[in-house]
Amino acid sequence: MEKLRNDIRRRVRAYFNSSFGRKKFVPGKTYIPYSGRVFDAQEMVNVVDAGLDFWLTTGRFADTFEKDFSAFLGRKYSLLCNSGSSANLLALSALTSASLKGRRIRPGDEVITTACGFPTTLNPILQNNCVPVFVDVELGNYNIRTEVLDEAVSARTRALFIAHTLGNTSDLEYISAFCKKRGIWFIEDSCDALGTMFKGRLAGTIGDISTFSFYPPHHMTMGEGGAVTMDEPLLRKLVLSFRDWGRDCWCGSGEDNSCGRRFTQKWGGLPFGYDHKYVYSHVGYNLKITDMQAAIGCAQLEKLQSFIKKRKENFNVLMSGLSKYAGFMLLPSATPGADPSWFGFPILVKKNKYFTRGDIVEYLESRKIATRMLFGGNLLRQPAYRNIRKRVIGRLVNTDRVMNDLFWIGVYPGLTAEMLEYMIASFEDFFRSRKIYV
Repeated sequence: MEKLRNDIRRRVRAYFNSSFGRKKFVPGKTYIPYSGRVFDAQEMVNVVDAGLDFWLTTGRFADTFEKDFSAFLGRKYSLLCNSGSSANLLALSALTSASLKGRRIRPGDEVITTACGFPTTLNPILQNNCVPVFVDVELGNYNIRTEVLDEAVSARTRALFIAHTLGNTSDLEYISAFCKKRGIWFIEDSCDALGTMFKGRLAGTIGDISTFSFYPPHHMTMGEGGAVTMDEPLLRKLVLSFRDWGRDCWCGSGEDNSCGRRFTQKWGGLPFGYDHKYVYSHVGYNLKITDMQAAIGCAQLEKLQSFIKKRKENFNVLMSGLSKYAGFMLLPSATPGADPSWFGFPILVKKNKYFTRGDIVEYLESRKIATRMLFGGNLLRQPAYRNIRKRVIGRLVNTDRVMNDLFWIGVYPGLTAEMLEYMIASFEDFFRSRKIYV
């Protein structure tokens, strides 16, 4: 049987080599994506290996990944789920458990966040019937303005839930101290910041609960996939419960009686001895991942350090090439103390008489260079959120600037030196076309 598997693995590698070889870059014709999957034959071998097991839910590859991912981060626990969005939902939902007693988040409680970013940081707050409190962001790093956090706090504040924007962090030292002083939870959305350091610590290791995404554009991929990480055993148990239907039992797939008391307990209004595998202590979900996805992640994790290194290198190339246009574009700046594993290269077009964001975005797209807005811009101006219950601190002036004037381009490891050179040259051509010479 193992001989047959080895033959299949060999053929998969041959297939990869014949089907996914590097294609020649042709400037102006080859599309330059903002991000994407970077992989080799090992990912394909792993996913076929998992398919041959035909263990179609969470299994041995998921167990390996969770252990190795925890080791990479230096956290005690990691739990895989089907997306970074689900990871955020699990993180916030876990904190609503009655098991947390006085620290439990209840309907109507407030959670501090920003309106500048992706909806899935905001959605779990609303889905758990909590009230978001919106704080503006800083220009340049596009993270929450820490100097106005005191103004955002009320007697109902129970958590602060923020994402690290495009790989750059907030002042995590300040935020962590702020949350601890007030006894509120810190949920750290690190979906765009895997590998980012802040004063010697990895992003995603400072919050009470942290989340990651393994969607194809992110630092590493499983296709779809995410993870929730934490250090407290109780939080792990709660996230696991909400991920796995809300059940009280923590047995893995295919396991029975891990607690040794499967038929000897009394739960709620159930009869004594009711099967613990079918006791539900929370209103949960089924957000597990398949082992085939986890198998891809195991191969990707081995490449993660090289991915992080390449993102930083690509960012530095763009910064060097575009710095001469700083009079017209606000280029990104790392938060003091942060060493970002950049997800993208944000550019804020300054007010000028020569061009708008729309002009330069249209030009770059015409040259086959992908651009993106900073996700939802000001989420409060999106149709879905116009009438939500909320509190807003100030006028969110910078968030509106981001919505109106910011775009970003890619730095992901799949970009070659030729692509980066072409990207920089395209900016030069655009400025010349506008009669701007710097």
